[in-house]
Amino acid sequence: MIIVYGIPNCSSVKKTRVWLDAAGIDYAFHDFKKLGIDETTLKHWLSTVPLGTLINKKGTTWRGLSTTEQAMANEKASAIQLMMANTSVIKRPVLVSDKGIFVGHDEALLAATFI
Repeated sequence: MIIVYGIPNCSSVKKTRVWLDAAGIDYAFHDFKKLGIDETTLKHWLSTVPLGTLINKKGTTWRGLSTTEQAMANEKASAIQLMMANTSVIKRPVLVSDKGIFVGHDEALLAATFI
């Protein structure tokens, strides 16, 4: 089973969900805004995904953070706390399956991995 983590209104999340639906691939959706994210999950992701890949520094949430909060993204432990408090700083979508952890929308990667 694939779990797609993100927020429903994110364009990249929408594209990924549409792609999975069109390919007939079952998945569960985890809405960061409603369900949050826990430390254990973030630590698991960071065991295979670089911190720089998982933090979204291009969004409005990032730009709205103080310099102190932005500095938290430089160290794993404080970055986890930052992501738990501000889930919108997590790059989306995050797909988790038995085939790995994938960050961002990439149709070629989806096709190569799940079809």
